[in-house]
Amino acid sequence: MARVIRDSVSDTIQNHLSDPHIEGLVSVTHVEVTPDLHTAQVFLSVFASDETVQNRTFEAIQHASRPIQLHLGDVLTSRYCPHLLFVRDTQFKKTLETLHLIDEVSKEF
Repeated sequence: MARVIRDSVSDTIQNHLSDPHIEGLVSVTHVEVTPDLHTAQVFLSVFASDETVQNRTFEAIQHASRPIQLHLGDVLTSRYCPHLLFVRDTQFKKTLETLHLIDEVSKEF
């Protein structure tokens, strides 16, 4: 179920939303679904030119939750369509920062 939600939300953001506030690259990193299938946390990484654009993009996606939810309902064949909660995933950003630091240190040697 989580994989289907991840793929559907990703497709909707990339191909079905026409909000000019959504800039940069938006990646659905993973989805956590409650056992009763009523709620799904959708973790997003937003890669953009700066923090302001990232914040604006994330807010635009949260604002577009209704169309995303409707598209998901069309895709799912289950009895329930989970309510989507969008969460910023900072793990990938931390990983990139760590790799950058390792690269900097390795250049010193």
